[in-house]
Amino acid sequence: MTSTVLVSGATGFVGLHTVIQLLQHGHTVRGTLRSPKREAEVRESVARHVDASAGASDRLSLHQCDLMSDEGWDDAIAGCDYVLHVASPFIIGTPKHEDELIIPARDGAVRVLRAAARAGVKRTVMTSSVAAISAGHDRNTKHIFNEDDWSVIDSPEIGAYEKSKTIAERTAWDFVKSDGAGMELAVINPGAILGPVLNSDSGTSGELVRQLMVRAMPACPRIGFACVDVRDVASAHLAAMVTPDAAGKRFICAIEYAWFSDIAKILDKRFRKDSYKIPTGELPNFVPRIMQHFNPVLKQIIPSLGKRRDYDNEQIKSVLNWQPRSLEEMSISMAESMIEFGVV
Repeated sequence: MTSTVLVSGATGFVGLHTVIQLLQHGHTVRGTLRSPKREAEVRESVARHVDASAGASDRLSLHQCDLMSDEGWDDAIAGCDYVLHVASPFIIGTPKHEDELIIPARDGAVRVLRAAARAGVKRTVMTSSVAAISAGHDRNTKHIFNEDDWSVIDSPEIGAYEKSKTIAERTAWDFVKSDGAGMELAVINPGAILGPVLNSDSGTSGELVRQLMVRAMPACPRIGFACVDVRDVASAHLAAMVTPDAAGKRFICAIEYAWFSDIAKILDKRFRKDSYKIPTGELPNFVPRIMQHFNPVLKQIIPSLGKRRDYDNEQIKSVLNWQPRSLEEMSISMAESMIEFGVV
């Protein structure tokens, strides 16, 4: 059965892929964006991926909403069956103050949930992150993280982004428990998101791959990620939206952990013949500590140097029947799409 679904943050990397998959499945979609100037960009991306004969353009409406304002949310959500709350602030580098990320993430989640509750929405699916699960723990832990784990927000090693995702998600669960008026919540916790970009705005998610492709670093910092393809993140949202057993659950949405140099080697193998000089060696940890003063991406990952985090993704596979793409496919498709849109 098709439904009417609101997707917050429709211009974002995950949001735009989610909009497209919903339209491909015949749903009516309302997307939110902060600036109406980006509506044409969204519609152009949709037109490239959804058959026009299916009436996708008529089933998509875009609404101006901001996480820091009540204006527009009630009108956008009224009559929706489901809400997929994907929007969340993220910046490259370190904010001047952590509240630049925490306040819009936390208050925006409550703002969307409150409007969804007023509208009688069946279920909300919220995008969180593994950053809300594993940050701030002992750097030498060999624990395999699962959905019962939470990041330690009072740890001196936790970053502003990780703290914002943790506080926002905890606040969402608290709201549904106390004020949700019977509304259901499911949460998707992705790892580092790779996969094809849909336009020239590769966003923050693609920055690490972009830096490899343009050789912004002479070698790879000793950091790693539990990665996931953006298309698999979007499909997880759709499955969590309609799967009865998804209500009340978090879902780690990532495949096995990989070092940054592993991604570099995949790209080097594929693009070396095209004259891309991908750095595949590894930097000693002291080098990125120095380079962070000149490269804002490095500043954000310094707390993760040499730290491995492994995750149990059995719940998303068993409950949502999730079948993820490989690290090779998501890495290469991201790089190829960046070339296509002139990002690199």
